[in-house]
Amino acid sequence: MRRVSRRLLAADAPDVAPVLLNKLLVHGECIGRIVEVEAYREDDPASHTFRGRTERNAVMFGPAGHLYVYFSYGMHHCANVVTGPEGVGAAVLLRAVEPVAGLDLMSSRRSGRRQLADGPGKLCQAFGIDRTHDGTDLLSGLGVGLYDDGVPSPSDPRVGPRVGITKAVDVPWRWRTPLQG
Repeated sequence: MRRVSRRLLAADAPDVAPVLLNKLLVHGECIGRIVEVEAYREDDPASHTFRGRTERNAVMFGPAGHLYVYFSYGMHHCANVVTGPEGVGAAVLLRAVEPVAGLDLMSSRRSGRRQLADGPGKLCQAFGIDRTHDGTDLLSGLGVGLYDDGVPSPSDPRVGPRVGITKAVDVPWRWRTPLQG
C-alpha cells in the first residue's frame, strides 16, 4: 500500500473524482475504501470557492492533496480532497467509504449504528475527522492519509448529479462505484 501521488491529484476536480474511487482513506486504525465522491471547483456556483478565497475555504486554494474540512448546517463535518494547481479553489467531497478496518471504533463513534460511513457526515464521524484536520496533508506525515492498494478505479462508475445542494444541481459531478445505489 502506497500513498496516492500529488501529481494524480493536481488535475481538475471532475477528472480526479472518479480516480479516487477504490482508493483508501486511513485515519489511525480506521480504513475505508472510497465508493462515492463529488467534484467542486471555482467556477461552480455550488462550490465553497465560487465567491473567492476566504478564511474558511483557504485550504481549497492550497496545494493538491490536502484535506479541506468544514462544518455543515451546524450538525456534521464533511471532508474533501483538494485538487488542481495551487491557487485554484477545487476539491473532491468524500461522500462515502466502505469500511475495511477499524469497524469497532467506527461503530462506537457512530453510537453503534449499522450505517457507518455511507454519507459525508457519517464518514467524518466514523473516522473521527473534524475541523482540527482541516489543512492536513493526506500524502505525507502522520494522521489522515490517502492510499492506493492496487485496486483499480472502476472503468464504469455510476455518474449523476450531486446531492444535498441547491445550486448547479444537475451538474453530473457525482461518481459512485457500480455497487453503490
